Amino acid sequence: MRTTLIAIFLTMMMGTCMAQSKLAGTKRTDLQRHDLSAPGREAIQVRVDFDPGFASPRHTHPGEEIIYVLEGTLEYDVDGKAPVTLKAGEVLFIPAETVHAAKNVGTSNAVELATYVVEKGKPLITVVK
Repeated sequence: MRTTLIAIFLTMMMGTCMAQSKLAGTKRTDLQRHDLSAPGREAIQVRVDFDPGFASPRHTHPGEEIIYVLEGTLEYDVDGKAPVTLKAGEVLFIPAETVHAAKNVGTSNAVELATYVVEKGKPLITVVK
């Protein structure tokens, strides 16, 4: 129940259509959301700004995530893999429902462009204990 409440809270905080919101240490800006030709699937693009030292909680998404780092240095901890550090211009693919977290390991702000191909109607983020 607690995980569900946290997921609902984070989903509300992160907004939906073309919204901007603030979660301490990060800002997510929804850029676009479109239904796909595959039934029940949608694509969502989000710009995520990370303050120096910000670490996201471990979480999953109901579909694939493709990350493109726009600026700064981000470390990704993806279950089943060694942590990877990416700089501007580098990319990462995270499979559906894979537990992962991100941390800004640089001394300045970092920014990623996150593209999700997910099940429509499900919370975009589910925090994992």
